[in-house]
Amino acid sequence: MKEVLIQYMKRFTNLSDSELEKLTVDVPVATYKKGTILLHQGEVPYKCYFVLKGCVRQYAVNENGIEHTYNFFTEEQSVTIFNQHTTDRSSKYSLSCLEDCTLVVGDLATEQAAYDMHPVLEVMTRKMMQEDMGAMRDDFSSFISSTPEERFHGLMEKRPELIDRVPQYQLASYLGIKPESLSRIKKRSEASHLRNVD
Repeated sequence: MKEVLIQYMKRFTNLSDSELEKLTVDVPVATYKKGTILLHQGEVPYKCYFVLKGCVRQYAVNENGIEHTYNFFTEEQSVTIFNQHTTDRSSKYSLSCLEDCTLVVGDLATEQAAYDMHPVLEVMTRKMMQEDMGAMRDDFSSFISSTPEERFHGLMEKRPELIDRVPQYQLASYLGIKPESLSRIKKRSEASHLRNVD
């Protein structure tokens, strides 16, 4: 299962397979059942994760009790709550397992010790974070400048597997629309696809 992590790390380093295997030999891997809450909104996060298998949802509940989905993390994606800029370090989001998950589990408290022991890890982590932050900025810019239909087609282009892996109401929340609007968009998209096939 760690082969997934090694393949991901290759994107950020020139280390050989054997060197990466040594680097990951002590990396903690844990399995979580579907429905497990990894982080509750308002808690201070002390763990970060990397998805080897499964799907993790990032969401929050507002003051009116309405739930909003902000992201889905699947295979080869890191799951970190960036809140170092806040005063109390509490998370504005919850993280839950939408499927049975196998995750690499990082301890934020011992992060620096790991970097001191393996300096190459710090370089790789910085590159990973830069990529993640860049993708988040691009996604946000695309989100605010696109129509619901364009958001759906963008999702189908970039992450089509989410359509079958995620409950429709959560997917609709992620796209910023109501479930019934998502149903209509999906029907129009399917009809358009059938016309193009014919």
